Amino acid sequence: MAASVSCHYFSSPLTTSSKPIKHKPSLSYTPFTPSQNKGPIRHFAPLCSSQRSRSSEIQEKEKDWFLSLKKCAVSVALSVSLLSGVPGLELLSPAHASTPALPDVSVLISGPPIKDPGALLRYALPIDNKAIREVQKPLEDITESLKVAGVKALDSVERNTRQASRALKQGKTLIVSGLAKSKADHGVELLNKLEVGLDELQKIVEDKNRDAVVSKQKELLNYVGGVEEDMVDGFPYEVPEEYQNMPLLKGRATVDMKVKVKDNPNVEECVFRIVLDGYNAPVTAGNFIDLVERHFYDGMEIQRADGFVVQTGDPEGPAEGFIDPSTEKIRTVPLEIMVDGEKVPFYGETLEDLGLYKAQTRLPFNAFGTMAMAREEFENNSASSQVFWLLKESELTPSNANILDGRYAVFGYVTENEDFLADLKVGDVIDSIQVVSGLDNLVNPSYKIAG
Repeated sequence: MAASVSCHYFSSPLTTSSKPIKHKPSLSYTPFTPSQNKGPIRHFAPLCSSQRSRSSEIQEKEKDWFLSLKKCAVSVALSVSLLSGVPGLELLSPAHASTPALPDVSVLISGPPIKDPGALLRYALPIDNKAIREVQKPLEDITESLKVAGVKALDSVERNTRQASRALKQGKTLIVSGLAKSKADHGVELLNKLEVGLDELQKIVEDKNRDAVVSKQKELLNYVGGVEEDMVDGFPYEVPEEYQNMPLLKGRATVDMKVKVKDNPNVEECVFRIVLDGYNAPVTAGNFIDLVERHFYDGMEIQRADGFVVQTGDPEGPAEGFIDPSTEKIRTVPLEIMVDGEKVPFYGETLEDLGLYKAQTRLPFNAFGTMAMAREEFENNSASSQVFWLLKESELTPSNANILDGRYAVFGYVTENEDFLADLKVGDVIDSIQVVSGLDNLVNPSYKIAG
């Protein structure tokens, strides 16, 4: 396992610098008002109806109801924005975009969302092995159990641990049978470590050592995730022919992004570990890794940091993306969205364009530090080099029911030090982004071609 990375602190009190930082124009982040001027807030009432279609209506009317529901949700969101003063529906388009627009709600899904980036990555793997999931789930549930104060939480943790141990014992044969032949030995090794680790966790609980639970839980879930990755045998599908010659990440890769933080006496620099998911976004992730290997982002400033997202990737000069030396034109990638239940991503169309209003994206905007491509609002295939990280949920972008899923291509998550993304400001500098693992999963790397 790769060594963990950390941020470097100083003991002085947290202060906010008033020193202006020169930077290129960043993305607009405005409420929905007719102009950019900050005048008195205009109050609008929601324009929607609570009456829903009857269960006997035909499928076409059900579709119409979802369209109405979308409009209702957007109207409510707009009203919340204008009444409360929270930022409006933000546009995640390149830094010089000048025409704000109101995007529709693309996905409305009920139920509690998964917000942990590690869990999202595990469930996004292209596998179907119920036995390993039955080990995974109770280990993840430990997080919820620990919300109870004091040692009382350990009673629930013990039940979680026993459930995971029992599932591993009963399902080990099925788990082993699900391993790819080329990875079976490694998978079995991890299963043995998992079994030992569960016994160790049980001992931690018996000793009422609550403080040791979280680190052991993380260790065990890393073993589970490793076993699940060992179940993936090769790349599961063919990328569409028109994109097959582009840099493609056929699997996963991990990168470390080192950022030098300016004007903050508490944080000097921070290293963010990011897992890129090429199983669900091979074109998007491949494009990014290729740019990383070109050192495209090294020395680049953070260009937007507004409490909603952190964004970078707009190079110096008039171009808003990466200019491919072989063509002397901006290299763009298509919008790429993988949906649960599908074997291949959708390309070039939002889920709204496709009429998939109830579809759930495989890589949702659920986690703090979700990483995605910025693009022009009305050009689905205009993404190039500008990327952003989602910082938090807002009234307008709740997890699993927001305006981002299905509209922007997610291709990874920050898995370590993600909380410190909130400390970044415009003008902070990306010292470097380096590939830690998975570079061998990149095919058609253009950085190796002399340009």
